[in-house]
Amino acid sequence: MYAAERHQAIADLVNKRNRVSVTELAAHFDVTTETVRRDLSTLERLKLVRRVHGGAVSIGSLTVLEAKLPERGLEHADEKDAIARAALELLPAEGGTLVLDAGTTTVRLAELLPTDRRWTVLTNAVPIAALLAPAGHVELQLLPGRVRTTTQAAVGHATIEALGHFRADLAFVGTNGLTVAHGFSTPDPEEAATKHAMVTAAQRVVALADSSKVGQERTVRFARIDEVDVLVTDPAIDAADLQQLEVAGLEVVRAS
Repeated sequence: MYAAERHQAIADLVNKRNRVSVTELAAHFDVTTETVRRDLSTLERLKLVRRVHGGAVSIGSLTVLEAKLPERGLEHADEKDAIARAALELLPAEGGTLVLDAGTTTVRLAELLPTDRRWTVLTNAVPIAALLAPAGHVELQLLPGRVRTTTQAAVGHATIEALGHFRADLAFVGTNGLTVAHGFSTPDPEEAATKHAMVTAAQRVVALADSSKVGQERTVRFARIDEVDVLVTDPAIDAADLQQLEVAGLEVVRAS
């Protein structure tokens, strides 16, 4: 079977069953798990399937669902670790005020905040607040709002109003999707409104997103391309997507 034929057969199988594991696909097509992972990456770029930890799900099965935070933390874990480390290079040398959005990569960044500088951290993320509350080098400002079970993030009018009183040096935000045409996007309107308020509150904005998010479009845009200064992603970003983003004026840092 040629690769193109296998790709079509995998896409058909995933869409028929809704979810299939890497090991099942490897056994079914008599190929290695590494080959299956490469196939799934190709199919995800073509928007035929959606990769998840250990396998793939059909695009249709995720149209109205968001993965919960612990599940998202398992996806692309190595890439997210590298992105968080690369983001450290963008921190102000003298310390300062940071906005940390909710998300699995921003949690990793919070764990790595240098202890030789003082930070004021504004966050709507319950896991980040729990992590930084005991830290002696951090003054924590926990934003108010309704906490969503899915993302463990405070959202809503109170969150947005509170952000309007602050001016941060740097905001680190996550995104569920990113294209030049649609900008940075997420499935939930309240999450989008809160992320937009974070973007507005900061002098400089950095998006942290593994390459699986690039080329994806979610329902609600929270920032145009020109409203974000830097994207930190992993080296697997598609060359055509990278070129489009850079032509649009977005600085792209590829974590190693």
